[in-house]
Amino acid sequence: MRSDATTVSQYLSELTDDRRATIETVRKTILENLPNGYEEVINWGMITYQVPFDTYPNTYNRKPLMYAALASQKNYMSLYLTAIYINDETSHAFEKAYRSTGKRYNVGKSCVRFKKIEDLPLDLIADSIASLSVEEFIVKMEEIKT
Repeated sequence: MRSDATTVSQYLSELTDDRRATIETVRKTILENLPNGYEEVINWGMITYQVPFDTYPNTYNRKPLMYAALASQKNYMSLYLTAIYINDETSHAFEKAYRSTGKRYNVGKSCVRFKKIEDLPLDLIADSIASLSVEEFIVKMEEIKT
């Protein structure tokens, strides 16, 4: 379900009460752990945490680099974590850490799917969000291009 909202508050206001509460909890975790330099915006129809285009305009699609995103889909919610899918090592480490929490590991292409807040290991999410500064993320993305 892609939203036509143009602000985070508008996006949140479109959600049902239970979805809003869950998304707001995950959003709070993201904001408390997001390194300086990323911006929170609505992009691609979801709440997005990205490298400002002014900081890094050299992208393949002429859009800001997405670091993370949060979306309410039809049957579940999604947390996109670009940084953990940069390479196999970080992806496998994230999966191992996630599975060690005992929570169901339900992932899609660059996202973790969940239906309720109890489905997410918020400490692991916090660590993943805090893992790369804007500068480090740009370097990792540049490495992928080469």
